[in-house]
Amino acid sequence: MYDGIVQDLIDEFGRLPGIGPKSAQRIAFHILQTQNFDVSRLAELLSEVREKVRFCEVCGNITEETRCSICRDPRRDQALICVVEEPKDVVAIERTRQFRGLYHVLGGAISPIDGVGPDDLSIPALMRRLGDGEVKEVILATDPNLEGEATAAYLSRLLTAIDVPVSRLASGLPVGGDLEFADEVTLGRAFEGRRQVE
Repeated sequence: MYDGIVQDLIDEFGRLPGIGPKSAQRIAFHILQTQNFDVSRLAELLSEVREKVRFCEVCGNITEETRCSICRDPRRDQALICVVEEPKDVVAIERTRQFRGLYHVLGGAISPIDGVGPDDLSIPALMRRLGDGEVKEVILATDPNLEGEATAAYLSRLLTAIDVPVSRLASGLPVGGDLEFADEVTLGRAFEGRRQVE
C-alpha cells in the first residue's frame, strides 16, 4: 500500500481488464519514473476517445463516424456477415486478410453466471440486418469457450429457423502445437474439422 494519490493511481489502473495489482503498480511507477512520459497527451487521448469514438450504427464495431470503414466500403461482400463478440475480434480477423464480407459485433457472449442473456446482446439488430434477404451466409466466429459456444448454439438455432445458411469457424490444433499438449476438446474439434488431403 502506498500513500494517497499514488495508491489511487494504482487502484485505477487495477480496475482495467487484464491488469492485476502488480501490473497496475508497474504502469503507475513507469509513469512516475519516466521523465519524458507525456501525461498530458495520455489524458488528452483518453478524453478524445470518450468524446469521439462510438459504435457503428450498422454492425456495432468501433468508429469515429456513424458507420465504420468496413460498412462504408462498397468492395465488401454484402452477402456475408461474420458474427463476433467484440470489436477486437474484427481486428483479429481483418489481420488474416481472408474475409471480405461484413461483420456484426454482439457486444459480448451469453453468460448466465455473469448475468448476460441474449437480450443483452445486439441480436435484434442482427435479425433486422437479415430481414431483407440479401445475406447468403452468416459465419459464427464467437470464442471457442463455454460462453462463445452457448452463443453460437443459440444463434444457430435462431438463424436456421429463418432459413439463413449458418457456418461456424473451424477450430482445432494451432500451427506449431504438439498433440500431447492439446486438451480433449481441441483435439476432438481437430478431428471433426479434418479435411481430405489433395
